[in-house]
Amino acid sequence: MSESFDLVIAGGAVMGSSTAYHVASDPGFTGRILVVEKDFSYARSATALSLSSIRQQYSTAINIRVGLAGVKFLKSAHEILAVGDEQPHLPLQENGYLYLASEAGAQILRENHVIQSREGADVALLAPDEIAKRYPFLSMEGVEIGSLGLTGEGWFDAYQLLSAFRRKARSLGVVYREDRVVEVEREGARVTGVRLASGERIGCGAFLNTAGASGAAQIARGLGVEIPVHSRKRCVFVFESRERWAHCPLVINTDGVFFRPEGGHYVVGYSPPEEEDPDCDDFEVIWSQFDDVLWPSIAHRAPALESLKLVRAWAGHYDLNLFDHNAIVGKLPGYDNAYLAAGFSGHGVQQSPAVGRGLAELIAHGRYCALDLSDFAFDRIAAGRPLMERNVI
Repeated sequence: MSESFDLVIAGGAVMGSSTAYHVASDPGFTGRILVVEKDFSYARSATALSLSSIRQQYSTAINIRVGLAGVKFLKSAHEILAVGDEQPHLPLQENGYLYLASEAGAQILRENHVIQSREGADVALLAPDEIAKRYPFLSMEGVEIGSLGLTGEGWFDAYQLLSAFRRKARSLGVVYREDRVVEVEREGARVTGVRLASGERIGCGAFLNTAGASGAAQIARGLGVEIPVHSRKRCVFVFESRERWAHCPLVINTDGVFFRPEGGHYVVGYSPPEEEDPDCDDFEVIWSQFDDVLWPSIAHRAPALESLKLVRAWAGHYDLNLFDHNAIVGKLPGYDNAYLAAGFSGHGVQQSPAVGRGLAELIAHGRYCALDLSDFAFDRIAAGRPLMERNVI
C-alpha cells in the first residue's frame, strides 16, 4: 500500500522549498506536504550555483512587481523564516544594478524606466557625467545613458535562503525525501500519484513540478504538455584585483557582460549569443569565454581591471524559456490539480519568494491573492502571445 500526501512537490531547491513553506504556513491548507529532491547536497542545483542577485530593472510590469515583493520579503526574511529563537543570516548587499547603454540601446532604457517608475521601482536614469561622478573607475566611452537601481537591488546568499525556506518548511511539518520523480500517474484531468526512482509510489492530492533545468520539461512531457524550457550553461569567473571600490554596483556593460564585487573578489559573466548557446547538461567551464569576451569587455569599461588575477570559475544552468525568457507559473493545462513553475531563465532565486507565495495561494485557495501572477500562465504559450522581457542578463 502506497503512502499518500495532499501535495507532492517535485524539486526541493529554492522554488520548491519556498512554495512548501508558503503552503504549509497558509491557514487555508491543512494537508500533508512532501518535497522530493534528488540531491540534498544541492551541489549542482541552479540555486546553489546562482549569483543570487535581485533587481526591479525589468521591461515587464509583472517582473518588476515580483522583484519588489522579493526584496520586501528578503528584508524581513530573518524574522519570517526564524525557527524558534534561531534566525537565518540573510543580509542583502544593496549596491544596485547599473545598466549602461550605447546610443543604440538608450531608448530601451528610457522606455523601461517609464514602466519601472510607474510600478514604484527606485531607479534613476543617469547621463555619462553623472555616472562618472558616482563611479570614477568606470570609463564612459561609448555610453549614452545609464540606469541605476538606487534601492532594493543587490545580492545575497541564495544557498542560505534555500536553507532557511527548507528549515522553516520542515518545522511546519513538511516532509523532505531524497529521491527523484520519474513518472506521474493520472486519471483524466487529475494527477493521482507519482513514482520515484527508488521504486516507491506516492499518492497525491495535488502535484507541483518545480524540477528545474534538469527535470521540469521531462516531467511536463510525461503529462502530455510540451514546455519550451531548455537547459543552457552559464559560466561565472572569479577574479581578484588590487582595486577595491566602495559601493560598486553590479555593472552591465553595453555588450551585456556584467561584473560585480563578491567578498574580496569580483565575479564576471554573460549570456552567450544563441548560436553559441546549445542545450547541454554538463558542468564544464568554457575557459575561452574569459579571455575572448569577458576580460576585454571589463578592462575597457573599468581600465584598472586590465591587471587582474583569475582565481576560479564554475558553470551552472539556466532553465531557459526560449519562448519569451519569462517564467511559466500556474496550473498545468488540462489538469485540475497539477501545477508548474519552470523556465525562470536565470531569475528563479530572486523570484522565489513571490512565486512561492503565489503558488501557495493558487493551491490553497484556487486564486492569487497578494500578487496576480496570471501573466506567467501557460496560456500565453498556447496562444502564441509572448510576454517579452528585454532585460535578460
